[in-house]
Amino acid sequence: MNAGEIAGLIAAGAFLMLVLVLAVPILKMRHTVDAATRAINDLTDRTGPLLGNVTETVDSVNTALGQVQVSLDGVNVQLAKIDTMTEHAQNVTANVANLVTVVSAAAANPLVKVASFGYGVRKAAAARRHAEEERDVRASLKQRRRAARASR
Repeated sequence: MNAGEIAGLIAAGAFLMLVLVLAVPILKMRHTVDAATRAINDLTDRTGPLLGNVTETVDSVNTALGQVQVSLDGVNVQLAKIDTMTEHAQNVTANVANLVTVVSAAAANPLVKVASFGYGVRKAAAARRHAEEERDVRASLKQRRRAARASR
């Protein structure tokens, strides 16, 4: 897994967190819209098919408008929270981009490449030594078996 793929996973995780954080205010806004719909339906039920008493109707409209204003105030509060969360998400995205830049610069550094090459050479030499030791042990076991067969 290279640095780009890791950065992609980090960015995907940050985006997932953003979606989860933004889901809560949106769900709360749904309740506000439901309340406004109920208020309008109540107003419609009270007025009936014909407008009976105009004063009563105007009072109902004023009440409904007051409820709508309260609902809109709630929506504005939720939108302010969403703005704050969006700002935080932008900060996270900027930090991830900076991290990707640092990791890319470190991976492209010639000293890192030389150190990686040296590590690979050491691992290869150790594997070769281990293979030689294993070959010597197998040869000695074969000699013991042959000697044991010859002595029978």
